[in-house]
Amino acid sequence: QVQLVESGGGLVQAGGSLRLSCEASGRTFSVYTMGWFRQAPGKEREFVARISGSGSITSYDDSVTGRFTISRDNAKNTVYLQMNSLKPEDTAVYYCAAKSAAYYTDYTGRQYDYWGQGTQVTVSS
Repeated sequence: QVQLVESGGGLVQAGGSLRLSCEASGRTFSVYTMGWFRQAPGKEREFVARISGSGSITSYDDSVTGRFTISRDNAKNTVYLQMNSLKPEDTAVYYCAAKSAAYYTDYTGRQYDYWGQGTQVTVSS
């Protein structure tokens, strides 16, 4: 069983930055593909970014490419999402998720094994 706890959300003006963190319990963090997803009010959950267990492979949704960076520190059991040049349309609850695979390409989130509770990101215009 893996528990995920996100932090770092908040209110920021358009153009600003935030860094989200997601800390995982357990000793085998490096075997998990980690993903970030988000869900805005009235909208379906959407993929934001993912990173392989080793950290060597990353993938982003087109809407955040060039603005967001996913990274991980396996020694700290933590995955990060650095968000720059934030836009009002980035406003959502952000969730991290873990999939027990070295690298798993699931854009829906349905195949992920564990989810965090979410952290709110609000970008004002």
